[in-house]
Amino acid sequence: MTELVLCTLCYLIRDGKYLMLHRVKKKNDINHDKWIGVGGHFEAGESPEDCVRREVKEETGYDLLSQRFRGIVTFVYSGDGGEEITEYMHLYTSDDFTGEQIECDEGNLEWVDIDKVKTLPIWEGDKIFFKLLAEEREFFSLKLVYETDTLVHVELDGKPFAYETQPSTA
Repeated sequence: MTELVLCTLCYLIRDGKYLMLHRVKKKNDINHDKWIGVGGHFEAGESPEDCVRREVKEETGYDLLSQRFRGIVTFVYSGDGGEEITEYMHLYTSDDFTGEQIECDEGNLEWVDIDKVKTLPIWEGDKIFFKLLAEEREFFSLKLVYETDTLVHVELDGKPFAYETQPSTA
């Protein structure tokens, strides 16, 4: 049976750096030991904007004053144990926030130079949307299909998309 997930993901930006979450604190975490943005699952009645503001506050302590909706990422995952996940991730960035950073119970938060993010252990498909973000591409729809940790298919705006896989250097 396929699990269907609605979630948000946000990359906070400050001084040429993204706030990254190194997922090391949760057991049975599909993102274990990966570096990702902050965000999480929708709660009943939430809009994507409600969800991203709540999740950023819960995980970082920061209050978003504004956010930019950058795209939808459809993440399709088939694991070795037979699990299947389809996640519709609403992707945001923000350089407009206030507050004091707190400790996150899902991992360690760290500000990372934007040009160094691709050297971290991240999902291969994340490299594609980081490239789209860097290009200041208008709103996009990106579909990433994985078999365990291997990216096997990519579509951009509903069309097959050729990509180069590059191993992480970390």
